[in-house]
Amino acid sequence: MTSRWGIWVLISLQSNDLRFYELRESIQGISEKMLAQSLRALVQDGLVWRKVTPTTPPQVTYGLTEFGEEVGEPLAELFGRITQRLSPRSAV
Repeated sequence: MTSRWGIWVLISLQSNDLRFYELRESIQGISEKMLAQSLRALVQDGLVWRKVTPTTPPQVTYGLTEFGEEVGEPLAELFGRITQRLSPRSAV
């Protein structure tokens, strides 16, 4: 989980399991390629699980493992604190 996108994926999966397109929509600025790479790394690291439902087209759902929840919780808390403290920047 060395990429900044991996952190965003963990934060996005904190509240519930999401399909690939739902994750892509919840993370502004991430490309499909970067999302796929980040998810692959997080699955390999044991932070995220992946479930494929054999439909046409296949439905792929992602969620946090127990380890992912342990890691993601403090990240989401930290992110929340940072965003609360940052004041809106005025347009220059």
